[in-house]
Amino acid sequence: MPAPHDLGYRSLFAHPELVRELITDFTSFRLLDDVALSAFERVNPAYVSERLSARQDDIVWRVRVGEQCLYVYILLECQSGVDRWMALRMQTYIGLLYQDLVKGHQLSPGLLLPPVLPLVFYNGLPHWSASMELAGLLMQAPAELAAFQPSQRYVLIDQQRLDRTALEANASLLALLFRLELSAGPDVLHQVLPALATWFADAPQASLRRSVQVWINALLARGASERALLVVDSVEEGADMKGKLDTWAEEFEELGFQKGSAEGMAKGKAEGKAEGKAEGKAEGQVIALRAVLDSLLRNRFGDLPASATQRIGQATQAELEQWFRRSLNAGSLQAVFDDGAAST
Repeated sequence: MPAPHDLGYRSLFAHPELVRELITDFTSFRLLDDVALSAFERVNPAYVSERLSARQDDIVWRVRVGEQCLYVYILLECQSGVDRWMALRMQTYIGLLYQDLVKGHQLSPGLLLPPVLPLVFYNGLPHWSASMELAGLLMQAPAELAAFQPSQRYVLIDQQRLDRTALEANASLLALLFRLELSAGPDVLHQVLPALATWFADAPQASLRRSVQVWINALLARGASERALLVVDSVEEGADMKGKLDTWAEEFEELGFQKGSAEGMAKGKAEGKAEGKAEGKAEGQVIALRAVLDSLLRNRFGDLPASATQRIGQATQAELEQWFRRSLNAGSLQAVFDDGAAST
């Protein structure tokens, strides 16, 4: 099941600004450098295959470039192991996307399928060792059949292996958030958080500011104890930004935060085991999911009624994850919680 930080990334990449930054700053592609944000349109990737397996967890954008559209398909692999079959997964998902476009009569006047940029965003600790093209997963075919074998490649963005010097020289918001996740504690406190405070002071979009808050809370939740999670969750949405940043700074300092450090992760696991926190960790993840969902819903729909807050407070982890997925595309608060409204 998705961890809180996975959901935090889904919230970030629900904004065209950060999708464009991901492509222009962290891949070699330049075709979207000067494309206006108004050319980006979010697509709901809830395609249904022959086995009725919905693709609700991926991120798909349609971008108008000149006279045609292209699709950006983002697969998030947050803090997970290496998936040997990623190229096969990507081919399947893009096939479902094309099938959906055909069924929905969303093709060009010439009835041609649009180009797709397949991206895999990975921030796990192990080096990515999976083949980045489907040919690497296939047996060698006889020469007379070689031309008929399937082909699929994808672009890998391996966050843990980004060049740190280049990252520090990049002034974009996404680069700043990557630094927050990858930097050691002192750098977070003295460089990254002050820069983030400047961004918050200048950022014009309330929805993007709140998504960044969701992401930071989820980042802290991934490494925090249950007590620390309660501190993060206690910051009210109406509080001033300085108060939020001070709270985050305290939490980063207490955690000795160093994302991307195998030693730090191992230490955290050892401490959790020594303290017998297995149940507390599971409960802490649910608390984090509640905080992330609450922030996202307020971002989408404003202040929440008491009934919605109560449902979030009593929900299971599976319910919270389902509501989070719905909230990224739902047209109303009712559609998030109501199975009947969501299905229509």
